[in-house]
Amino acid sequence: MIVGYARTSTATQIAGLEGQQRELEAAGVEKLFKEQTSALGDRKALNDMIEFVREGDAVIVTRPCRLARSVADLCTTMTRLEKKGVALRIQSMGVDTSTPTGRLMLTLLGAISAFERDLMLERQLVGIAAARAAGKYKGRKATAMARRDEIVALAASGITREAVAKQLGIGVASVYRALRLT
Repeated sequence: MIVGYARTSTATQIAGLEGQQRELEAAGVEKLFKEQTSALGDRKALNDMIEFVREGDAVIVTRPCRLARSVADLCTTMTRLEKKGVALRIQSMGVDTSTPTGRLMLTLLGAISAFERDLMLERQLVGIAAARAAGKYKGRKATAMARRDEIVALAASGITREAVAKQLGIGVASVYRALRLT
């Protein structure tokens, strides 16, 4: 059986999920697992898909980033599938792990992809540093610290720190931090 897996990080990426679904259906997917969740969180549909597949099946994804967040994660997922006798195909790369060459290529391409991501993050940090130096990047406004006077007044009135946080719509840790700085 040909099984597909599609994922986007947020619920607002509906078009991206629909596009993946169209690509996978065009590739002959008979059963599709899809979800809208961060690759860092719990991926229920991915786990359900791995539980569902059996020996001789093939799992297809459009791109490796839809399946894994890192090379290590990709290798872990690939190993889980291999233990079940399931091949992995990645459309954007033309990779099929049912062959030794396909497994090698996937590992190499995953490493190259991780390397490119690291370079991109490095370039981003250089850009942020340059923007800060030019006075154009100041970061996110400290919303809780801007309300420090309110936090102090509410805490002084005998309200618990948790109640202060709830009333002001900020995190409890922010309340503690604001009170520590007074």
